[in-house]
Amino acid sequence: MAIEAAIVAPAVVALILVAVAAGRVQTAGGTVEAAARSAARSASLARGQVAMDAAAKAAAADSMRQQGVNCRKSKVIVEHKKRTSQGVDWDTVEVTVTCEVYLGDLLGGPGVLPKTLTGWFVSVVDRYRGP
Repeated sequence: MAIEAAIVAPAVVALILVAVAAGRVQTAGGTVEAAARSAARSASLARGQVAMDAAAKAAAADSMRQQGVNCRKSKVIVEHKKRTSQGVDWDTVEVTVTCEVYLGDLLGGPGVLPKTLTGWFVSVVDRYRGP
């Protein structure tokens, strides 16, 4: 019985640690997606492309900081586009947030095994906002 426990216990512990790691990566991925949504919405309310870029970067960083996701390398790409549908033109802001995290940062261990997470969102620029 002791030999069986000695063989099975490490495998069960390893399985639990893998499940915890997968859950933390999934949670961090959701946070990056939420940061992209927040950045696109903030950019769509700003006036001017420079202000949109600054608002998007600030909102993405703030959203990830609030959720406790620390990126070793991060990038926020803001694209301004025009779209047409059924004869109506409108402007959109597309934001892509890329964040490189290490599993050690997520699990509280050494900084090994980098994972790149990406979030993307599009928001329509409010055409009726004031100047």
